[in-house]
Amino acid sequence: MVARWFGASVTVMLLAGGTARAAGQEAASGSQHERSSSKSAVMLTPGEEKWTSGPKSLPPGAEAVVLDGDPAKKGPFVLRVKIPAGYKIAPHTHPRQERITVISGKFQLGHGGKFDEAKLQDLAQGSFFSLPPGMQHFGRASEEAVLQLNGDGPWEINYVNPNDDPRKMKSAGMQSGAGTMGTGSGAGTEKGAEAPTETGTGR
Repeated sequence: MVARWFGASVTVMLLAGGTARAAGQEAASGSQHERSSSKSAVMLTPGEEKWTSGPKSLPPGAEAVVLDGDPAKKGPFVLRVKIPAGYKIAPHTHPRQERITVISGKFQLGHGGKFDEAKLQDLAQGSFFSLPPGMQHFGRASEEAVLQLNGDGPWEINYVNPNDDPRKMKSAGMQSGAGTMGTGSGAGTEKGAEAPTETGTGR
């Protein structure tokens, strides 16, 4: 379904739950895994992901795993982020196209420079959205959710209000699981490495 949403062209596709389950079962039937690089094959089955603390550019409580590529470097990458119920992401933008699929759970997306619950749109498992560079948006998990981000690095996030940037908060320095993803800041001047870049497996 293609929708005109909040005056900007945003693609929202609701995939059938059965299709998503079938894809998961098909993936589960494979058992081989090869580590990621720009020229190698990648095959991961459910349970092989090695989750670590999420990017410091996101509020504490998120977990992340890089499935392919390196979000800190130029080029394509695939990243999954797991967020708990009630988790909020303040209004922000990205300098490059953002493409996200809701792998599991329920996520809510809103458009604008101020967090407004009335503007949140429910996105259930299987939903997809694609936002153009510079589009102000915010989000919340209405229940624990796993989101998959397919993008072109380096991945950056810039908060509309610099005070919403977790990297500027006192607790940001205490967050474990640093790495190298999530550059940019609300002020547009800070550049830093904030999340895991190594393709994670549990094997």
